[in-house]
Amino acid sequence: MNCIIRPLISTDQPFLWEMLYQALYVPKGQPVPPREVVRLPELARYVQGWKRSGDCGFLASDAATGQSVGAVWLRLLVGENKGYGYVDDDTPELGMAVLPEYRGQGVGTQLLIHLLASDYGQSSISLSVSVDNPALRLYERFGFEVVNKSEGSLTMKRG
Repeated sequence: MNCIIRPLISTDQPFLWEMLYQALYVPKGQPVPPREVVRLPELARYVQGWKRSGDCGFLASDAATGQSVGAVWLRLLVGENKGYGYVDDDTPELGMAVLPEYRGQGVGTQLLIHLLASDYGQSSISLSVSVDNPALRLYERFGFEVVNKSEGSLTMKRG
């Protein structure tokens, strides 16, 4: 798919909330959580107050329609705000999602290529992913390695 990728800005926060919701992996046959779930503190920390110092990311839009279709972002979550993919106080956590109708078309790959080619992609990055999530293969292709396993999820790190 032909995408236009640009840096995330503070006015992209509403779309980032949608991406946070889309990033929640729901196995087939399981009930989909209500959208309000992203406002729980353990999830909201990934987006709330977006574009604070150190936040970075990219938005993908469909080149033909201009519709925003996916995003990848990094945020350093430390102290009481540690995220699910926490490995240390110097490693930002990656968040990424693509709208369901655009999955499997290379959007996630394009977003990761763009992020990792940026200055932010040169440092270590961590993430948390369900062992059943198809995105796991994408992260492995980009050099993320498992550093911890717990309750059906993996913490992965690159760099």
